[in-house]
Amino acid sequence: MIHVGEYNTLTVKKELAFGLILEDGKEGILLPKRFVPKGAKPGDKLKVFLYHDGEDRLIATTQEPKGILGDIVLLRAVNVTPLGAFLDWGLMKDLFVPKSRQLSGMRKGGDYLVKIYLDEQTGRLAASEKVDSYLSNENLTVQEKDIVDLTVLRRTDIGYVVVINNRHTGVLHFNEIFRDIRVGDKFKGFIKNILLAESSPSGETQIDVVAGKPGYDRVEDAAEKVLRLLKEHKGHLPYHDKSDPEAIYSFFGMSKKTFKMTTGRLYKEKKIKLTEEGIDLIK
Repeated sequence: MIHVGEYNTLTVKKELAFGLILEDGKEGILLPKRFVPKGAKPGDKLKVFLYHDGEDRLIATTQEPKGILGDIVLLRAVNVTPLGAFLDWGLMKDLFVPKSRQLSGMRKGGDYLVKIYLDEQTGRLAASEKVDSYLSNENLTVQEKDIVDLTVLRRTDIGYVVVINNRHTGVLHFNEIFRDIRVGDKFKGFIKNILLAESSPSGETQIDVVAGKPGYDRVEDAAEKVLRLLKEHKGHLPYHDKSDPEAIYSFFGMSKKTFKMTTGRLYKEKKIKLTEEGIDLIK
């Protein structure tokens, strides 16, 4: 079975002057010559992405799009028509956003966060700016401490609304943010807290998330960074528990709390020495 809008591993059925025909159980799918890997021949298995070309034919490519079916991605509008807009998603054919699936009208050159979906009537891939309609916290597929994929959706008064695993919404609070982030950014995080609908003031399930890994895993990652920076600066860094939090974040990219936890752990492991002038690497 083949899957439009996703990567498929297909067998080369035959070779033609204009490309390869890949086995799909029917007439076959064309992989145009410009995308054929060097040395590919009948019988080989190739990983390809499937979508419809400008003539509505199912076609294969070895190009990698900026997003696949189900993804929420930030894409740039390259053309706008009365019927809709076209977004650059890294393939020969641009991704179409119907006028009805736009929020306030797209402009050429603008960047938009969209959901890639399969149009049921045409069977073709398209995109929608109405991302919220695809998200729900009713039937959760995550639990506290789970490592998840986060996509920044929008800024609010308390932080950023983020998309969790392309399925749910959560909040990344300002006091948990220690680097610049923008709408469309993607990074790993974990579920910090889940407040179920029956206990939530809003009557909806609320999820708080944090960037990075939970518990000591975060400290472990930070520890590796501190040790690397010490080695790069001849074994000494002029930072300690009385250093300004902004100075610590500017240099280490971590909060002062994480810095103190990390250096405390490294001290107990006898990997560093703490002094009034900073921290020293124990060789």
